[in-house]
Amino acid sequence: MELQADMIKLNQSVPNKTAAIRLAGQLLVDAGCVEPEYVDAMIARDQDVSTYMGNFIAIPHGTDEGKKHIKKTGISVVQIPMGVDFSEDENTDNTVTVVFGIAGKNNEHLDILSQIALYCSHIENVAKLADAQSPQEVIDLLKEVEN
Repeated sequence: MELQADMIKLNQSVPNKTAAIRLAGQLLVDAGCVEPEYVDAMIARDQDVSTYMGNFIAIPHGTDEGKKHIKKTGISVVQIPMGVDFSEDENTDNTVTVVFGIAGKNNEHLDILSQIALYCSHIENVAKLADAQSPQEVIDLLKEVEN
């Protein structure tokens, strides 16, 4: 998993989950991984099936229809220390502090998704990501996944 420092945004504050997904998606656009239409496919996916994964993380990625807008595999990370609610109703609290934007060419994203899910299945790892003070620290933490 090749994570670039310019694809990591720290200390972000967003009003809602759509804004969080747009921010993660825009990083993928800016890096040349996807066309802008892919961001809409990420939002459509979350409306279809929540991209909230538990343990304060969300992994938005595009719909099958959105795959045509992927130029190359990429991953973005948006840290939201104060959290953003990814729940569908006011009776549920699905607070997210780390958003991983994923775009995968030829199903390469499935490997990325499983690595992130494995790492983030331990709440202490998510806390480290949420507290990271630099993009390099996020990269170093996620490199632990590969080892």
